[in-house]
Amino acid sequence: MKKIIIASTSTLHQGSYLDYLLPTLKTHFSNITELLFIPYARPSGLSHEDYTLKVTETFAKIGISVRGLHEFEDPKTAVKNAQSIFTGGGNTFLLVSQLYKTGVMEVLEEVVKSGTPYLGTSAGSNICGLTMGTTNDMPIVYPPSFATLGLVPFNINPHYLDPIEGSTHMGETRETRINEFHKFNSQPVLGLREGSWLEVIGTQITLKGSLTARLFEQGKTPVELDPETDLSNLK
Repeated sequence: MKKIIIASTSTLHQGSYLDYLLPTLKTHFSNITELLFIPYARPSGLSHEDYTLKVTETFAKIGISVRGLHEFEDPKTAVKNAQSIFTGGGNTFLLVSQLYKTGVMEVLEEVVKSGTPYLGTSAGSNICGLTMGTTNDMPIVYPPSFATLGLVPFNINPHYLDPIEGSTHMGETRETRINEFHKFNSQPVLGLREGSWLEVIGTQITLKGSLTARLFEQGKTPVELDPETDLSNLK
């Protein structure tokens, strides 16, 4: 049975890493003592080692030890044997490229769909949808496919931003970009604002957090979804 948290972001404004999610994660990862962290999305700044250390320090607060996937000679076996898995944020193009390069994409989908508890934030949430086609990231590398894990039957747009009233910005809004996506792709897109997340338990998909999310469906007017909305039948 799937057990997944798909979070828009890891860090809220003026907050520390994952602090707003820790109470939820303590329940989500109950009876878990070890977590496998996938740091592949980080293109610069933090090294895989430093990124993993940051995650280690955070999960120590809820009694869970962490190892980075980069530490293993055989990443596919590490994913198969993991008690739980967290994929962090960064650049989705880089993350997806590395998951395909290491052969992890297929086995990650398999174990999470089979019940290994999973957490994704930002890029790690993008890959939970059908494709990575609604990422906000620049294509700094070219993955062999845009197809991702398909843990939910729609696409995710993390860090969803509303237009700022009175702004003089002349570029496209996030809503415009998603409407462009729907000119060529039919799957729904859920715009997750920072501070919101999806909880997936088996076939049940529920919007969590205190904010609404914006749902885009091809050929329809976007709608706002309240917290605790059931998205299980969305497809």
